[in-house]
Amino acid sequence: MGDKIGYMFGDFGNDFMFLFASSFLMIFYTKVMGIPGAVVGTLFVVARIIDAFADVTVGIVVDKLPAGKGGKYRPVMIKMAPAVVIFSFLMYQTFTIASPMWVKIVYMYFTYIIWGILYSCVNIPYGSMASVISPDPQDRTSLSTFRSVGSTLANLVIGVVGPILIYETTADGSQIIRGGEGTQIFAIVSGVFAVCAFLCFFACYRLTTERVKAEDHSAKAGESVEQEARSTFVMIKDAIMSRSMAGLIGGALCLLLAMIFLQQMATFVYADYFRGAKYTSIANMLGTVMMLGVCAPLVKPLTRKIGHKNIAVLGSLIGAIGMLILFLIRTTNPIVFIVGYTLSFIGLGLFNMIIFAMVTDVIDDIEVIKGIREDATCYSVYSFARKVGQALAGGAAGIVLQVIGYQEGATAVQTPETLQGLYTSSTLLPAIFFALTFVFMFFVYPLDSKRVLGNEAALKAKREAAKA
Repeated sequence: MGDKIGYMFGDFGNDFMFLFASSFLMIFYTKVMGIPGAVVGTLFVVARIIDAFADVTVGIVVDKLPAGKGGKYRPVMIKMAPAVVIFSFLMYQTFTIASPMWVKIVYMYFTYIIWGILYSCVNIPYGSMASVISPDPQDRTSLSTFRSVGSTLANLVIGVVGPILIYETTADGSQIIRGGEGTQIFAIVSGVFAVCAFLCFFACYRLTTERVKAEDHSAKAGESVEQEARSTFVMIKDAIMSRSMAGLIGGALCLLLAMIFLQQMATFVYADYFRGAKYTSIANMLGTVMMLGVCAPLVKPLTRKIGHKNIAVLGSLIGAIGMLILFLIRTTNPIVFIVGYTLSFIGLGLFNMIIFAMVTDVIDDIEVIKGIREDATCYSVYSFARKVGQALAGGAAGIVLQVIGYQEGATAVQTPETLQGLYTSSTLLPAIFFALTFVFMFFVYPLDSKRVLGNEAALKAKREAAKA
């Protein structure tokens, strides 16, 4: 239980930064700093591409490091934690607000890109820990579930408290940023969240234990630079060429497109289309209740009954149906919208509860096929796909805002045409992304329950033989 709670705190810490950025950073850049949405969207694309390559680089470097007294992955995570939370705080500073636009853009690029690279240095070793905490698939399902619970709790804090702190209502009912231009509210909130993130990382480090010995891929004595470079290439190739990894990457890419785009755009929809930032808090509260009260209790029995793959298929199908219904009915009632959003959130929650256990399933599958285990490299390749999804979603959100004519500024009020475009893009595009996730998981991803259990038995026999 200590490992589960510790692993939960790890993603709690991650999402104090990540979810806050996903939900509010575009709002900060456009409404407080006055930077055009297309410029912000371009930043998200560039930064996520850089992060994607940083993920793979960090994964390979960590795999090549020898294990220390505290394990292989935990020490790296805690050493990099202070730097990432500091840059998370620096992103929301407004001291350049009166500067020329190019100065604001340079500062935005610098702080956001450095934060993203540092986030990789924490998140890759953290994600890789699951497969060395326990070799048992049921334990890994529990770790994945607790990780998602940590993310959900962070979403509860950020999604419910964040809008209340950041928005205020004008006399005519419009939602504007509290304090108007130059407000420090983002700096204050981000500072509190940064401290909370570090405390969570520390709890994760203290409560978890690495039990499975990770393979040592550090350069051997006398190995040439060319041999080392070639071995690195082989590590990446072996991960990418696996059908199980290809299916997971495709599904994860589409899921992230649905999730991040939905998170970013929903905040605008509630504040501008429904003229009530409080609805963001209500929706996030209901989503959290569904995650903790419905998804989390169902995951373990569903895993035993239908397996990880079928849970992913079911979750993506539910998500697609929920958003498609909202697109077709074009409701003006915020409660109806919240119900549809919550339905999709249940589907998203089911998938997210087991997706990290699926990563360890893929790592096992590659070990059975290739005969070698590279946890961090495999996890980083998967994370690469997540970052590409984040890049595309962030870029799409910025471009969509520009196309529909969204007006920047803390006190800006949107036109009816812009509001209709906001509703359409915020429902139809996530529905399409969820549907594509379903296609990848159903037709491409091969690891059903039978194959997962077969891999578990093969690896157990391999390790017992090694001990003998």
